[in-house]
Amino acid sequence: MAIFAVHYAYGPMKAQRRDEHRPQHREWLGEEFRAGNVLSCGPYPDGSGALIMIRAESLDGAEAFLANDPFIAHEAVDGVRVVEWTQVFGPFDS
Repeated sequence: MAIFAVHYAYGPMKAQRRDEHRPQHREWLGEEFRAGNVLSCGPYPDGSGALIMIRAESLDGAEAFLANDPFIAHEAVDGVRVVEWTQVFGPFDS
């Protein structure tokens, strides 16, 4: 399986929607972390977005996986960028 870096972009217009759905979003992230699909995640300190590192078979698989995130389902993010990432050194098992 490949590793993908998922960058969420946040803007002020959807802040209330994110606040409303954050508990479900974090519950989903926790479940997927325990299942081994989410490797690491967290928001950027400046509030501009978040980074989620995930495992998936392909880009299409990563995008299908993210469709289950309540933030995506409820259109609480302003932009999503998904890119395959190659770990050279680090904590994630290959």
